[in-house]
Amino acid sequence: MTIEIKAPQFPESIADGTIANWHKQPGEAVKRDELLVDIETDKVVLEVVAPADGVLAKVIKGAGDTVVSDEVIGIFEDGAVATATTSAPKAASAPSAAASSVAAEKVLSPAARKIADEGGVAASSIDGSGRGGRVTKEDAVAAVKAQQSKPAPVAAPPASSKADLLSPLLSGRVEKRVPMTRMRARIAERLLNAAQTTAMLTTFNEVNMAPIMELRARHKDAFEKRHNGTRLGFMSFFVRASIEALKRFPVVNSSIDGNDIVYHGYQDIGVAVSTDKGLVVPVLRDTDALSLADVESKIRDFGLKARDGKLSIEDMQGGTFTITNGGVFGSLLSTPILNPPQTAILGMHKIQERPMAVNGQVVVLPMMYLALSYDHRLIDGKDAVQFLITIKDLLEDPAKILLDI
Repeated sequence: MTIEIKAPQFPESIADGTIANWHKQPGEAVKRDELLVDIETDKVVLEVVAPADGVLAKVIKGAGDTVVSDEVIGIFEDGAVATATTSAPKAASAPSAAASSVAAEKVLSPAARKIADEGGVAASSIDGSGRGGRVTKEDAVAAVKAQQSKPAPVAAPPASSKADLLSPLLSGRVEKRVPMTRMRARIAERLLNAAQTTAMLTTFNEVNMAPIMELRARHKDAFEKRHNGTRLGFMSFFVRASIEALKRFPVVNSSIDGNDIVYHGYQDIGVAVSTDKGLVVPVLRDTDALSLADVESKIRDFGLKARDGKLSIEDMQGGTFTITNGGVFGSLLSTPILNPPQTAILGMHKIQERPMAVNGQVVVLPMMYLALSYDHRLIDGKDAVQFLITIKDLLEDPAKILLDI
């Protein structure tokens, strides 16, 4: 039975996609649910799998072609048997298996075989000029000379490796031009749009991480045991503090739609995750109903899915506020850029010990700089500063989160 392989149904926010890579070739056997093709969109890479056991009969849309929702990209034969090879000639002109076997078994004289073996030349690749196709000594010598005169092949690096793309040679002024992926192009477009269409400002503060670090060190083992291996990290505290601050300053949790302000009565917080293909922002939904363990578990799942390219479009849709952590890469201070239509984003940074004045004494404390970028068209500086101070106060005294004070 013939089955049409179609592109997935894209959401309204995605107009089309691009065929990234066919994992199977026409004539190749495929098992049910085995990956056939990757389709790259502006946000994620979608996978199309085999509907049943059978054979990929035909590829209609090749790598680099643009496709729309439900467009036919290939033909699948349910239950068919794979051909011997995808590059085999047509049956009418193909020799029989027995004939091929005989043709492959070249007849070499002892001297010719010795020369071929020492020269590293496969016997089957030498054309024989002797009677009945016999390979003579002269044939072997000529084949070895031809082999030695060929330039040594240079292994091509995988296209997906950034390091290989940027540092293939150490000598000379080498450049390599590669097309921008749809996801990277979309990220560039959104960031440029955010910079050009918003009145973005950034306010800074710093937080003493000692209370949270002490709390985490004291309870992390019991927490992990109680919650089936889920580890207690710092991000869940920042998410919880952000939820409380967003409740107190609802304008930071709002967005602009034309001439209207949309106030959201829920807190869906995006957590920026870095991948090989660019920065993605999966969204924690209804975070006010999540425990610290729930937050840590979901963030870990997002990280694994992002690493394996398994994030779905649904994982990244929506969001009313975003948290990004440049500290995992060593960033001490930065100005995060807005994620429209959201009007604020919180930036976490590296924890670094610094001398601080505490009650007239110099004390070395683990400090983190916080940055809040916001759209000044909607959020006044007073609200932005107080919002960030609220997060600082909640993190420096985590009991306030529990007591709601």
